[in-house]
Amino acid sequence: MHKTTLLTVGALLLAGPARTLAQTIDPNLNNEDSPFVRLIRPDRPGQTITTNMLYPGQFQLETSLSRYDRGSSTGYAGRTAWGNTLRVGFFNHIELRATQNYLLTPATRPINAEGAPAPFAGPSGFAPLNVGAKFLASTVQNARSQVVVLFDMNLRNGDASFSNKQFEPGARLLVSQQLGKRFGLEGNLGFRQQGFKAEGTKQGQYLTTLALNGPLTPNNHVGFFAETYATWQRQQGWRPGLTSGLYYRPIPGLRFDVTAAHGLTPAAGGFNIGAGLSARLGK
Repeated sequence: MHKTTLLTVGALLLAGPARTLAQTIDPNLNNEDSPFVRLIRPDRPGQTITTNMLYPGQFQLETSLSRYDRGSSTGYAGRTAWGNTLRVGFFNHIELRATQNYLLTPATRPINAEGAPAPFAGPSGFAPLNVGAKFLASTVQNARSQVVVLFDMNLRNGDASFSNKQFEPGARLLVSQQLGKRFGLEGNLGFRQQGFKAEGTKQGQYLTTLALNGPLTPNNHVGFFAETYATWQRQQGWRPGLTSGLYYRPIPGLRFDVTAAHGLTPAAGGFNIGAGLSARLGK
């Protein structure tokens, strides 16, 4: 076969680990009132995607502004992006989601020979839309240990300035372990490629993340998260980095946060910053 889909490959690769991890979950454990579960946890750009899944009828909107260093191995290198994610809880432990990024035109541009700003030739405007779905692999939603599988795809729409647009399928295995009632470890293991041809896997990108998050105050309004991440491609090797941030949650379904990230190698890029707002509707 000369063509295959990453979704099929991802399902085969992720089904085994997900099934094994799911068997470690106690189905009789009631964890719904834990602050780690009850309080909002976003999937906004620049953070580890959580195992949190919305219940049927719930909506969650996440918006953020992120500035990426020129050498960044994640996001849009050297650019500022405004990202919006809509998450919708569906039946049978499924969450549907869509993410739309808008790439801002740089405020400063190189000066040409005549002393005037050179025209900007890079991509700008709306980036290709990303659509996806989370599926619960554990036996109980919001248990202390949870396993979720995420499948997503970048489409071929967006502004015409984005050249060489292709379908970009991806898959992630999401794992979380609650520590006490308020803290948690969350990790991602994912892969993304351009196009559907099997040889495209040679240019695909792997992603790993591990994040610790929890409150800093007894009332759970102020908290932190600290993340280590790494991307890997055959042509570029490993590109590790660290992300840290603070958040403020005045009510369980509303959160403001700020982030800062830095690559650990020259190839992984420099300092990146971001800020976001997340709101959840429904019970």
